[in-house]
Amino acid sequence: MKKAQPYFDPKVTKYPYPEYTDQHYLVVKKDNGFVFDKDYPYFDNSKKYRNKRKRNKLILRTMVFPLTRMYMGLKIKGKKNLKDYKVELSQGFVTVSNHVHLWDYIAIMKALKKYMMNVLVWAPNMRGSNRKMVYAVGGIPVPDSGMSASIAFQKGIEDLLNHKGHVQIYAEGSMWEYYAPIRPFKTGAAYFAIKTHKPILPIGFSYRKPGLIAKIFHRPADITLTIGKPLYPDVSLSGKEQEIELTKRLHATICKLSNIKPEDNIYPDLFDDSKKINYY
Repeated sequence: MKKAQPYFDPKVTKYPYPEYTDQHYLVVKKDNGFVFDKDYPYFDNSKKYRNKRKRNKLILRTMVFPLTRMYMGLKIKGKKNLKDYKVELSQGFVTVSNHVHLWDYIAIMKALKKYMMNVLVWAPNMRGSNRKMVYAVGGIPVPDSGMSASIAFQKGIEDLLNHKGHVQIYAEGSMWEYYAPIRPFKTGAAYFAIKTHKPILPIGFSYRKPGLIAKIFHRPADITLTIGKPLYPDVSLSGKEQEIELTKRLHATICKLSNIKPEDNIYPDLFDDSKKINYY
């Protein structure tokens, strides 16, 4: 039997983690002023876009994925779950993970390289200097321009999943680099999974003490990605109860995948204007 990975918290102090757990602290360079409204193609199923994604995937596999392993000190565990549940996953699924690194979505793409992944992103990232790169890897902006845009966005994600697509959702709401505790989750991922009758594939990022390469590049830790088993809603519950129960179970699962014991989890499972806890 393999030994469990020991828990390691880098306890980084150089990042200005904000007051609320879903807030962003990165400053997006430039802003082209684009408005993501009801007419934006949140689900782009055009032949042109699909061909472009295939070309980009080739570049990712040959150049970016090998660099990701070195840059993050990445190890991937739990691949057996992809094989054991390949039939269920082939019909489309939602992935959810903690959001701890600028490249953690690339790491997810590497781990799930069989699938053409998409990811929900903060709208300013789709207006900033990296917008073309974010779009090229399947970035879908979460609109911030009103109700009609939100309705169109919601329909687009449902269409994507109903077309056997795959989408990564960061339930914490924002990226906090090298932050070990799992922050409270919003219920959006559970909502889309329940609405489209798709499973949620949980993924946990955890840390290892920095190795030689990490020390050379002044990284605070190496990173392990662990894939869990698909989660399904409790159909004995009502719609909203299903959403809440699945989100709570998802949070507990990702804590476990990230080597955090239930008694050591410092945050609640559901987001409710939750504030950062200064635990060190």
